[in-house]
Amino acid sequence: MSINSKKEIKCPSCGKTEEITVWSSITVKDSPDLKSDLLSGNINMFRCSDCSYKALIQTPLLYHDEEKRLMISFTPCDDSDLAKRLFSNICETSKTSGELEKYDEYNFRFVTEYNNFLEKILIFDNSLNDKAVEVIKFLVLAQEPEKAENRICIFGKKDDEALEFMVRDSAEGQVYTSRVPISTYDLIWQQLRYSGVKPYSFGREMVNSGYADAVIGGLNNF
Repeated sequence: MSINSKKEIKCPSCGKTEEITVWSSITVKDSPDLKSDLLSGNINMFRCSDCSYKALIQTPLLYHDEEKRLMISFTPCDDSDLAKRLFSNICETSKTSGELEKYDEYNFRFVTEYNNFLEKILIFDNSLNDKAVEVIKFLVLAQEPEKAENRICIFGKKDDEALEFMVRDSAEGQVYTSRVPISTYDLIWQQLRYSGVKPYSFGREMVNSGYADAVIGGLNNF
C-alpha cells in the first residue's frame, strides 16, 4: 500500500514553514497516479510558497510495481562506504524477516541516488533489464576514458531502433546524447544470461556502475 505522512518543514532559504505530504511507500497498483507524479518530480518535493525555493526531501521511499515485478528501496546517501553498510543491513533484515519470500521472480533493487531511482523505473517500464543497461552505460563512458571521471550516463528512452542515453559532463558543463542499437543491448543481455546472470533477484541487489565494472571484468575472463 502507499503510505504518507504530514511534516512541517522550514524553508532553508527564507525560513517559512510549510506543511508537506511526505511519501514513504508507493504501490503502483493501488495508486497509479502517484507513479506519474513521482516521474514528474512532484513526490517528496519541497516548494516554498514565499520564495519559490525548491528541493527534494531527503527521505527513504519504497516503490512497488506488481505488474513489473519490481521493488526498489531508495535511501538517500552520498557516502559510498555508508551506502554499502546500509545495503548490508537491509539485506540482513530482509533475510531474517523473510519478507521477500512471497514475491516470486521479482527484481529487488537498493539505490541511494534519486536520479538512479527514477532511472530504474524507466528501464523496467521499457521492458529492459538494468543489469545489461548498466554495462552499456559503462561502455558508453569508456569511449572517452580521460573524461569518464567527470561524466555520468543516464538512460533516457527507448525507440524501435536504439536506446538513448544522456551523458552529463560536469567539467564541460555540457549534456550529450548517445544512441546504442537495440541489437547491442540484446547481445549484452544474452552474454550476461549465458554467464549465469538471472533475469530476476534472489534478494536485494545494488545494480550500479560498480556492478557493471565487476561484470565487465568477469566477461573479459569468461
